[in-house]
Amino acid sequence: MKILVVGSGGREHALAWKLAQSKKIQMVYVAPGNGGTALDPCLVNINITDPSALADFVEKEHIALTVVGPETPLALGIVNIFNSRSLKIFGPTKEAAQLESSKDFAKSFMQHHAIPTAKYQTFSDPRAAHAYIDQQGAPIVIKADGLAAGKGVVVAMNLDDAHGAVDMMLSDNKLGNAGARVVIEEFLLGEEASFIVMVDGKNILPLATSQDHKRLKDHDEGPNTGGMGAYSPAPIVTPALHARVMREIIVPTVQGMAKDGIPFTGFLYAGLMIDPQGNPKTLEFNCRMGDPETQPIMARLKSDLVTVMEHAVNGTLDAVELEWDRRTALGVVLAAANYPDTPQKGDAITGIPPETSECVTFHAGTTLENGKLSTSGGRVLCVVGLGDSVKMAQRQAYDNVDKIHFAGAQLRRDIGWRAIKLH
Repeated sequence: MKILVVGSGGREHALAWKLAQSKKIQMVYVAPGNGGTALDPCLVNINITDPSALADFVEKEHIALTVVGPETPLALGIVNIFNSRSLKIFGPTKEAAQLESSKDFAKSFMQHHAIPTAKYQTFSDPRAAHAYIDQQGAPIVIKADGLAAGKGVVVAMNLDDAHGAVDMMLSDNKLGNAGARVVIEEFLLGEEASFIVMVDGKNILPLATSQDHKRLKDHDEGPNTGGMGAYSPAPIVTPALHARVMREIIVPTVQGMAKDGIPFTGFLYAGLMIDPQGNPKTLEFNCRMGDPETQPIMARLKSDLVTVMEHAVNGTLDAVELEWDRRTALGVVLAAANYPDTPQKGDAITGIPPETSECVTFHAGTTLENGKLSTSGGRVLCVVGLGDSVKMAQRQAYDNVDKIHFAGAQLRRDIGWRAIKLH
């Protein structure tokens, strides 16, 4: 059978890489893909991004099912277009994707269905937003309502930064339509974890736990990014906490969406904050796999992902049990110079080590032209090491990271530090 993966990042490379391992697969197309998917003999890049044109391609090539990686095509309604043409696709409709595409929608949904989250208010008037910040004090969190590619959240530790974030979004319109409304919410203390499940409309299949590192620099310093590395499993998500998150957050969300007449199908990602007492609250929802969490999760998945996806689009996820590699997988992101502000592009990349059972490198912001690999985006590569402990996986990843070169590469040297501290 043939499968299409929509997207161009590290998450999509990891999904396509895993799908291509299935004995059922004749071809995995990636639209538009990247330099890494271009180099993989089992994958074929196609230069189409328009949702209707992708649906035409799927019909013409008799593609059995489509998996959507990033949030933008979901927010644009790619699933609605495919559904209207009876084409099998895994992802939420435009209406259900509002859980991610509108922070205000997500917060009011959580409030309505009693899902634990931070207190908040939504503003489009800068004066009212500034007055609320003065009343609440700092630290406080300011979020753009719409999709801002990981750049729409400011965790303000003082009032100046909080007011500056409101001005940037509401007054200066730096984020365009995404920042035309802002959600201002209380600052939550604790440790973050990523909780990702697959949903077929009613049945829920949890994936392995993971944790990512949002800040650019070691010791969680520097600006927020799309993610500088991740590992799986995440020791903070104990079996008891896992059961509680399912009971208090995931199940009520899936049931609530169905009750509201917008059933959710696709990957559902709850970004959690676990407070010092071990209570989980929902920071945000994403309607897709996380990036870079997908890379370590896929490196650990032993089950046939094609079979899982078939169940997902047929509404039979309750028939699936996933099998995982017992080892820890840890991914380190190499980012371009000047990321996250104005990433440098066009630098030659050399030294990527060949894939082994202990290490695999996934591409994100890369392009292949005339046989030469170069940087084309902010986060360039994610090197995943596997080992019997977090420390061994970490060593494996960094040993391989050190073989790779491109001008101005930025990376963190402490991915996995929280898990190592726990042991």
